[in-house]
Amino acid sequence: MFSRKRGGPKHVRPDDAPQSAALAKSMGDGPAPEFGPYDSRQAPEGVQRLDLGSLLIPAIEGVEVRVQANPDGAVEQIVLVHGNSALQLGVFAAPRSEGIWDEVRAEIAAAMKSDGAAPQEFDGPYGVELAARVNTPEGPADVRFVGVDGPRWMVRALFQGLAAADPGQEGVLGDCLRGLVVVRDDEARPVREALPLRLPREMAEHAEEHAADGEDPTPPDVAMNEQFPGTNGRHAH
Repeated sequence: MFSRKRGGPKHVRPDDAPQSAALAKSMGDGPAPEFGPYDSRQAPEGVQRLDLGSLLIPAIEGVEVRVQANPDGAVEQIVLVHGNSALQLGVFAAPRSEGIWDEVRAEIAAAMKSDGAAPQEFDGPYGVELAARVNTPEGPADVRFVGVDGPRWMVRALFQGLAAADPGQEGVLGDCLRGLVVVRDDEARPVREALPLRLPREMAEHAEEHAADGEDPTPPDVAMNEQFPGTNGRHAH
């Protein structure tokens, strides 16, 4: 669910529009935030991270990183798993002058309501979050959406399982989100377009070697067929 397209990508908004002081502080033009997701210009140094292109994921013991990639090596889905909880991550282009999480959240809520769910908004560390119990082929499941607006990007985090039902159960998945780093390129992109992600070099080389041998190119630590309820696709909806 939530994979439907609603109006397609929006036009590119001007990047040189003036910012308010509050927005400038929240979107990377002020002091570095106490915790991430960080813009790459403000990320703490000395942290081991998995490089997926536009997203750098902190390496935290016990967290399994499941990556779904196409045959060209472009990453289409990232899911972090720990115990009975999962965290799906997406990063999208946004204008310099304003955040887009409010409008994205409203559209996600509308999609959930049309599918018979009853989403609820509540305040969290990043602002307003969205939670609901949704129907899946495996039965009812708890989901919780967290949005973070940054300088010309937005991270959409989808918690599932125990971490969705109770934010206090985020554990190391919450640490992953707080340590996440976004690398925004300088290319002008339509608002909500997914920022490019790629397999780490070691995974990509493994896939190329096995593809050349006519074998399954999927690296052993990349789960290609995992199905998680949530928002997939190339645009934030």
